[in-house]
Amino acid sequence: MANRRTFLKAGALGAAGTLPLGWTAIAQQAAASRRSAPAIANGTVKLTGDGLALSPAEYAQLVVRLVEEKNLAPDSYSIGGMVEELEHAFARVLKKERAVFMPTGTLANHLAIRTLAGGGGRVAVQEISHIYQDTGDCVQTLSGLPMMPLAPGAATFKADDLQRLIDGTKTGRVATPVAVVSIETPVRRATGEMFDAAELGRVVAVAKSNGARLHLDGARLFLESAYSGRPVESYAQPFDTVYVSLYKYFNAPSGAILAGPKALLDTLFHTRRMFGGGLAEAWPFALVALHYFEGFPRRYEAAVRASKEFLALLGRESAFRVQPVNNGTNLFRLEVPNLDPKQFQARLAGDAVVLGTPNAAGRFVVAINETFTRRPVPDLVAAFVKAAKG
Repeated sequence: MANRRTFLKAGALGAAGTLPLGWTAIAQQAAASRRSAPAIANGTVKLTGDGLALSPAEYAQLVVRLVEEKNLAPDSYSIGGMVEELEHAFARVLKKERAVFMPTGTLANHLAIRTLAGGGGRVAVQEISHIYQDTGDCVQTLSGLPMMPLAPGAATFKADDLQRLIDGTKTGRVATPVAVVSIETPVRRATGEMFDAAELGRVVAVAKSNGARLHLDGARLFLESAYSGRPVESYAQPFDTVYVSLYKYFNAPSGAILAGPKALLDTLFHTRRMFGGGLAEAWPFALVALHYFEGFPRRYEAAVRASKEFLALLGRESAFRVQPVNNGTNLFRLEVPNLDPKQFQARLAGDAVVLGTPNAAGRFVVAINETFTRRPVPDLVAAFVKAAKG
């Protein structure tokens, strides 16, 4: 069997014989597509997610191009090569000693909490956090760590909430301390609302004074940084570990980064593999994520500036109701009261502007991402006005 670290030495990704079987087919298809078809148009403004929503063809073509351009070293079971390069890049930016690739954010959050807990204790979380609501109780079921939800329905819980929980553990017949405090910001289930900055400082102080370790679910941390003006390393600094998504806006097919101290993370690849997360080859995820990671703050800040101009202009149009999210990030709500929302959606799609599906009340949740800069703001406003007027 070919050595994983040398199979690309013989040439670019188009040399299908040097690739693992699954990626051979992708490479052949993508290379044929590039030879026989024009470049995929990139003028569509996709206001439905945090990233570019690349199609399978766009992914495949991008991987081919990046492998041809770079001196790529593949990994072996998610260790070394391009994966290690990605880990070093995130560790530098987050100002953490170590970063480890994870195939999913669910696993990143779970293993962070499991490692910080050190075998026992409770975990304080937001009641609407992703780790509590959307991961099948993985922390409780697989690691035996009970999660204690705080502030139902709210993005922010207060330091007093945490202190009451901690105090309550001291009066039980069996002492079960809060070992970990996990905080998600921005909060997906709160439409991208940020954890209140002032309260966050107080929560961190309470956790540390009571010996609890801290984990940051910063899946969308780089988006929040663009809106708050606070550097990502400043967010990460008080936390023992921090998770950042690789697929939401760094456009990898999947993946996550977990960063923290070397003492905790240097051997975490053993636990990662125990939970089935030691992918045999993760270099395609790392390759794409690192490509979009480089220069992301500058590009995204341009999208944020454009979106602010857009919202100011659209707010002057009587056909629309624009509702920003309080203390929010890249999501806002939009209504077109005098028009069937699905008709409006279809008209915009005909003008290469993609909106998500409206809710039962006819309201759209609109996402700001890098595609916002694909068209001049006045042109984008004109497209919305035209769609509203028919």
